[in-house]
Amino acid sequence: MSGVIESQENKDLRAAVAALGARHGRGFDRAALWSEAAKLGYLGVNLPEAYGGGGGGMAELSIVLEELGSAGCPLLMMVVSPAICGTVIARFGTEEQKRAWLPGLADGTLTMAFGITEPDAGSNSHRITTTARRDGDGWILNGRKVFISGVDIADATLIVGRTEDARTGSLKPCLFIVPRDTPGFQRSRIDMELHAAEKQFELVLDDVRLPAESLVGDEDAGLLQLFAGLNPERIMTAAFAIGMGRYALAKAVDYATTRQVWKLPIGGHQAIAHPLAQAHIELELARLMMQKAAALYDGGDDIGAGEAANMAKYAAAEACVKAVDQAVHTLGGNGLTREYGLASLITAARVARIAPVSREMILNYVSHQSLGLPKSY
Repeated sequence: MSGVIESQENKDLRAAVAALGARHGRGFDRAALWSEAAKLGYLGVNLPEAYGGGGGGMAELSIVLEELGSAGCPLLMMVVSPAICGTVIARFGTEEQKRAWLPGLADGTLTMAFGITEPDAGSNSHRITTTARRDGDGWILNGRKVFISGVDIADATLIVGRTEDARTGSLKPCLFIVPRDTPGFQRSRIDMELHAAEKQFELVLDDVRLPAESLVGDEDAGLLQLFAGLNPERIMTAAFAIGMGRYALAKAVDYATTRQVWKLPIGGHQAIAHPLAQAHIELELARLMMQKAAALYDGGDDIGAGEAANMAKYAAAEACVKAVDQAVHTLGGNGLTREYGLASLITAARVARIAPVSREMILNYVSHQSLGLPKSY
């Protein structure tokens, strides 16, 4: 499969982004890095060239996020703005929507958040209660969202709502672009223990009136359009986790190579060396599945990409948590100091296990979609 062995062009991209990440490092300024990555064409590398993008796909965009993460400066909004929102608009948006949003998403001058998670729905997209009803030529949205990243810095949020099917009366998912300052669109920050540049918000949509052109794609294509955004989200979450795991592992290897307690550096002892080697192997295996998922998605195989993207996200999250845990353990007390910068990753690493979908829901997906086992819900 072409996605497993990277092309020379993608190897060059990886090296260039690694150099950018090295210049910014762990203490990075999010806005400055976002701006520089945008100017270099990295943020929109997956978007169509006709709208200012790089003409690549998820294979290229995942490289960008992984390498920034491995340098200690991941840009979480890359998961949301170019990967989810940019992909959905590029695939299903009107010509007007593409012209209005894609060039800005590509050059970093516009940012878009993504609102799907709800307080009572969790990972169950079928229980979404945010509703959209027709109002003349437009729409009125009502509902709540929770754990929505970067709404304060986003120009708009792509909201997942549900509209009533006139033929069946059942509700189906639809996607709407809601500009940040739309009346009735309220946000409140969630106080998180997690230290991240991007903040988390709860959203309330109270009779939010939107014009007809706010609907993205065909009203009848709901789930297809929704999963066109969710597969890239899982691929990019895998990239985020792999990058973080690599960053932690590199710190541990450097420490284990130089820290000497007895006759040898501590990395010369198998009790230290073997767990770090295992962490490296598991991160590499997760990257292979991520590359497979990206190749399938970029090749237009949404069904195959769905399975691979879920597996990649699962594998990367597990590998990341283990790598971070082992890195902290390798440094001992130093692993919990601010100087070495690993302790905060203990919390951050768990995010990939929880968001955007829990590992248990991925195991459910694989159980019945891949193995054909009966559903328990």
